[in-house]
Amino acid sequence: MIRLTDYPLIVFVVSLALLLLSVWTGVSILRRRWKPQESMREDFGVIQAAALTLLGLIIGFTFSMAINRYDQRKNLEEAEANAIGTEFLRADLLPAADAAKVRALLRDYFDQRVLFYTVRDEEKLKQVNARTAQLQAALWSAVAVPAAAAPSPTMAVVVIGMNDVLNAQGYTQAAWWNRIPPAAWVLMIAIAVCCHVLVGYGVRDPRAERSLLLVLPLVMSISFLLIADIDSPRAGVIRVKPDNLLSIADSVRPH
Repeated sequence: MIRLTDYPLIVFVVSLALLLLSVWTGVSILRRRWKPQESMREDFGVIQAAALTLLGLIIGFTFSMAINRYDQRKNLEEAEANAIGTEFLRADLLPAADAAKVRALLRDYFDQRVLFYTVRDEEKLKQVNARTAQLQAALWSAVAVPAAAAPSPTMAVVVIGMNDVLNAQGYTQAAWWNRIPPAAWVLMIAIAVCCHVLVGYGVRDPRAERSLLLVLPLVMSISFLLIADIDSPRAGVIRVKPDNLLSIADSVRPH
């Protein structure tokens, strides 16, 4: 499912426009209707500081969520590469013909897993997922048939290894689906809008402080851009690269 946060630059532009509009609302609309009194300054400052502190905590918490999900995707890529590489070695325990078949399928499977990390087009991704499912069925059949024909502890090791390969793909896919909830985005943006309205309303001299009023929306928008970029597995600039898969794939290809 395509989400707005899959496009970090759009998140930046939209959030910057929204936050600037919020500041303008505080400066141009609220101040005209309810001009702040000097006697209210101290109490208003407390409320404004509390709101900005809450916004900072929520942004930090959301950024931490994005970083944790990125680290999880990175760790699972390493785990999947190790599982496939280990099973490639365990193929030596199979009869020669079955071992050659499993190795050929695993080489193709390596290529598909690398494409999963690098492809951005949704249609190509569907083709990669379909081909991956076909290869998984073929790989399981390639070890299940000889294991059923001659069950032994050695064959069990090969079957368990293949099960780890298939499970690793499922864990990876689940991690890529694990994103920051939309409700967290809505909450963070709503609080940011309220804070910017308060900032605009509480400014003493809008004309003299006009340039300063641009700083907070810009900084917040950059924060949203960074969070969206890290949280987006496929569309962002900061992405998990299949370095471990590529390294092992090169080592198992015939030279």
